[in-house]
Amino acid sequence: MKEIALELQKVTKVFGPVVANKDVDLTVYKGEILAILGENGCGKTTLMNMISGIYYPDAGHMFVDGKEVVIRSPKDAFKYRIGMIHQHFKLVDVFSAAENITLGVNDGRKYSLKAVNDKVFELSKRYGFHIDPRKKIHEMSVSEKQTVEILKVLYRGADILILDEPTAVLTPQETEKLFSVLRRMRDDGKSILIITHKLHEVLSISDRVAVLRKGEHIATVDTATTNESELTEMMVGKKVTLNIDRPEPENVCERLSVKGLTMTDEDGRKILDDVTFSANAGEILGIAGIAGSGQKELLEAIAGLQRVDSGEVTYTDPETGNLENLRDKTPIQIRDLGVRLSFVPEDRLGMGLVGNMDIVDNMMLRSYSKGHSMFLNRKDPQHLAEEIIESLEVVTPGTSTPVRRLSGGNVQKILVGREIASAPTVLMAAYPVRGLDINSSYTIYNLLTAQKQKGVAVVFVGEDLDVLVELCDRIMVICGGKITGIVDGRSATKEGLGYLMTKDDKHNDAKEKEDA
Repeated sequence: MKEIALELQKVTKVFGPVVANKDVDLTVYKGEILAILGENGCGKTTLMNMISGIYYPDAGHMFVDGKEVVIRSPKDAFKYRIGMIHQHFKLVDVFSAAENITLGVNDGRKYSLKAVNDKVFELSKRYGFHIDPRKKIHEMSVSEKQTVEILKVLYRGADILILDEPTAVLTPQETEKLFSVLRRMRDDGKSILIITHKLHEVLSISDRVAVLRKGEHIATVDTATTNESELTEMMVGKKVTLNIDRPEPENVCERLSVKGLTMTDEDGRKILDDVTFSANAGEILGIAGIAGSGQKELLEAIAGLQRVDSGEVTYTDPETGNLENLRDKTPIQIRDLGVRLSFVPEDRLGMGLVGNMDIVDNMMLRSYSKGHSMFLNRKDPQHLAEEIIESLEVVTPGTSTPVRRLSGGNVQKILVGREIASAPTVLMAAYPVRGLDINSSYTIYNLLTAQKQKGVAVVFVGEDLDVLVELCDRIMVICGGKITGIVDGRSATKEGLGYLMTKDDKHNDAKEKEDA
């Protein structure tokens, strides 16, 4: 008979007129990994925040080890041995791993760094972590920082661990290492709740899957008896076809050429280091890399949003064949050259849209300085807004709603729709499906493929390697601002891309000497 570690009964949370969670019942057993699955905005994170003490439920009951508990703060949660590892790390960069792990812990004993280091080493050995307790956070990789966050809650004695999108910024190799650790923790009797939008990971790591839809708990199923299409249908409420169509490229020709692009930050650190590649019309070029490797800065440099130290960015006009130098030009100058370059930035409201303006005004944003429509087919912006809302299933009271009132996923749909509607010849999209539910994500993939078939050069920065391998014709990998490889999308593997994403010249040189 399985022992129940945590139980929720009729838990409800309301924010003004929005019902985030409604009458949620959930059971978590000791020694199991339970995946929490659902569309963007379905209430997954809100529910986990109530369990970990960040939010307080408006109604319902919680039980830990069969006893009813009241959790009003993260401190209360730790009292009941519950700890949450957030998607965005909460660490002090100048402190060591051990100092971060013990920060805020008051066990009544005299503080001893040696005793802390010994305990961290013991925990690491027990579960298979690889971490130096003395290493500073600012010297660590993303996966090492995540390890510190997990050790923080284990050090405090957590038996119930909640992980929010733990693999979002990890390579396939780092993800597999994390999963090995989680399995060891499960076998040691820990209860693990994991929020992830990657269905193949859900099937790989979990014992059971709890599905939420529009704030309500739809069902909890055994992972061994379900599949991707069944889970998607439960999430969305209807049958969804999860197929990415990748037609063969036609009439391929160079549209954008980047040579020797180099950029440094204020401290003189190279963000981009001698980057050279081409983007071709009629093709999707994927860009893979660990977060912070220079992908965002590369696209911003091409779009005229960042200045570079050296290198060339050349655009070939599809009508005249003329070559145009884009380097050091502003986005407006690039547009005035006749270059139709669309850019879906990572920061939606910071760079892409104006939050206080409504959807129709955001459609017209680019044309304000000229006083006429930016759209080549002269569609009325109101009609375009309605078309995007309908085709991408944007959840909004109407076209006059200020964009800031929409959820992140719906803001993203408006931005992507507007950029595609501007009929670009080069479309650069940085994480265009981040924060979108699986149904909308596949709509965006199909839109990118449709642009490719119209002869657009599509540059797609993505974090899901499965999608990059299925969608892209070529995949360029960037690591530490350098290109470590450009591979054919049809023959690429996740493992091969993962290796290129962590390729380090010094490390590889040393390994080659060792092998020799």
